[in-house]
Amino acid sequence: MTLRIFLIGLLLSIANLAYAASKEEIDAEVRATLVAFKQQTSAGHELSQKASGMLVFPNVVKGGFIVGGEFGEGALLVDGKTVGYYNIAAASIGLQLGAQARSEVILFMTDKALKDFQKSEGWKVGVDGSVALATLGAGGSIDSETARQPVIGFIFSNKGLMYNLTFEGSKISRVEK
Repeated sequence: MTLRIFLIGLLLSIANLAYAASKEEIDAEVRATLVAFKQQTSAGHELSQKASGMLVFPNVVKGGFIVGGEFGEGALLVDGKTVGYYNIAAASIGLQLGAQARSEVILFMTDKALKDFQKSEGWKVGVDGSVALATLGAGGSIDSETARQPVIGFIFSNKGLMYNLTFEGSKISRVEK
């Protein structure tokens, strides 16, 4: 009984954190996230200047107790302007306990990768497209092989770039705001 109450409380907490934000709230959070992104990785920021489009999720909340989930809302930017709003969601089963919040930035480095994403009805990472997860090398540089990929993802928090994380299994869907 206590476990059931704990699970219900945890899921309600995650749902409360993952409420639908307004366009204005998302836009403000995206701007703040881009400032943090530039501070976290100048190499990533340089790549973003060359990207055809950039998907920014300022606050992806992940939590669970055996059964877990994650959710976040963000915006797709093309030439620095918002062209659409999206959410990212995933579910998982396995040994897990706790919650975390992080920011995610996905760069579409080619026009084709961007168009393929925009045409999709719910883009599933690993199925509809692969995202090369960027890790930083010596001096804050990004691996040259990763930098040549059509879609590059960054996961970070206020403590810096996060490692051993993945975009696999996430579904990204366009939402009307």
